Amino acid sequence: MPPRTVVIGVDSSTQSTKAAVTDAVTGELLAVGRAPHVVTGEGGARESDPEVWWRALCDAVAAGLKESGLPASSVIGVAVAGQQHGLVVLDREGRPLRPALLWNDTRSAPQAAALTAALGGPEAWTARTGSVPVASMTASKWQWLRENDPANAAAAAAVRLPHDFLTERLAGTAATDPGDASGTCWYSTATGAYDPELLRLLGLDEALLPPVAATGAVRIGSLTTAAAEALGLPAGIAVAAGTGDNMSAAVGLGLGGSGLLDHPVLSLGTSGTVFAASLGRPASTALSGFAAADGTYLPLACTLNCTLAVDKVATLLGLHREDAVPGGEAVLLPFLDGERTPDLPTSSGLLTGLRHDTTPQQLLGAAYEGAAYTVLRALDELSRACGLDPADPEVAARPLRLVGGGAQGRTWVETVRRLSGRPLSVPASAELVARGAAALAASAAGGGDPVAVATRWNAAAEDVELPAVERDTEAWARIASVLDRASAPLLGG
Repeated sequence: MPPRTVVIGVDSSTQSTKAAVTDAVTGELLAVGRAPHVVTGEGGARESDPEVWWRALCDAVAAGLKESGLPASSVIGVAVAGQQHGLVVLDREGRPLRPALLWNDTRSAPQAAALTAALGGPEAWTARTGSVPVASMTASKWQWLRENDPANAAAAAAVRLPHDFLTERLAGTAATDPGDASGTCWYSTATGAYDPELLRLLGLDEALLPPVAATGAVRIGSLTTAAAEALGLPAGIAVAAGTGDNMSAAVGLGLGGSGLLDHPVLSLGTSGTVFAASLGRPASTALSGFAAADGTYLPLACTLNCTLAVDKVATLLGLHREDAVPGGEAVLLPFLDGERTPDLPTSSGLLTGLRHDTTPQQLLGAAYEGAAYTVLRALDELSRACGLDPADPEVAARPLRLVGGGAQGRTWVETVRRLSGRPLSVPASAELVARGAAALAASAAGGGDPVAVATRWNAAAEDVELPAVERDTEAWARIASVLDRASAPLLGG
């Protein structure tokens, strides 16, 4: 019997790093190593030291390999999927000049608005990059840095995304992929390259940016001796270009040119996200028209307030997160961190519809409903971007794939079910971002198309299938009315 070969897929997220040790042939998840991150900042600020990410990656890989019980010599490839949009600026030795600005840092909202106007409005940006600048996008953060920390902006010898930074540490080669690059707002999904006019608008020299590999599965180099010593892995193994976390989750689900197309996914995590792989280039100012890791497109909408916001409401009420019932007349929009979709970066939470008989459990249920409604409303726009009519019964009957930490919570599942009226499919595969990264690593090590690899790995999975229930149109209309009529002063926007 030949020795088992494994790949390591790394999920470097906002809060932690996970390293999934995965059988390169069968896709069996053998072990997951974990290590925490540190996020700092008050108000709209959210920052992390990139060196913490690197140390966490080393610790997570070591923990995963130890848990698997396999020798380091079994590993044939590694790939990193990272939190999108973060801005990392490096000196000439590749060391961070300052903490990275994270995707959920909203201080750059004024810069996003100014950039949008400078190019001629949302439609102009969508035509070039597929997306409109908001506070989350890297271009907005770079502009904020130029205006608020000009010394470090001027000193930057390299500008990277979080996954780029880690991949370069692994291979000693600067590289990114179309998927993560498409979240910067300086990469054109229309041309498949950095946009010279946008770089001039941003005062950003293209020489500071990493080359863009054709896909996230391209082998951009080999594990360096220094990185191998830090991780306890063999030098010379394949290092893939890697990608952003959402693109990697799509690969892990088998979404893409060699798998499922136009099948929507709803991810319930720190943020709420809806996306689908599509052959057509999306053009909607309400969405992020990203590229996918495999050469297709990944139209996506992201809300800032999902599971953490609802958990905060539960804490304020002194309840467990599962102590919720439907909200009744109460409507709670839990925009605790500002909001990205809709674009209300300085918004705060809004509660209305209280009665004498409103219970704490209903208030918690209203928080679930407000968060779920916001992301489900974005799902309708996603369908339209894929050329589908969300009111079409055939489209509405298509299962909605529910992933992320919230997909393991009873109340989250039932709230999405009730407000969407759609059948749900909860994939059995765990750690989808890390799993997608593992498929990229296997592909870089000679395993073929990454979506095909993940599809083959998923073939024997036993997903949980939940039938549709009658849609709660009354709750939907109530929340829609509040959000549509709430003035900017009420939401703080």
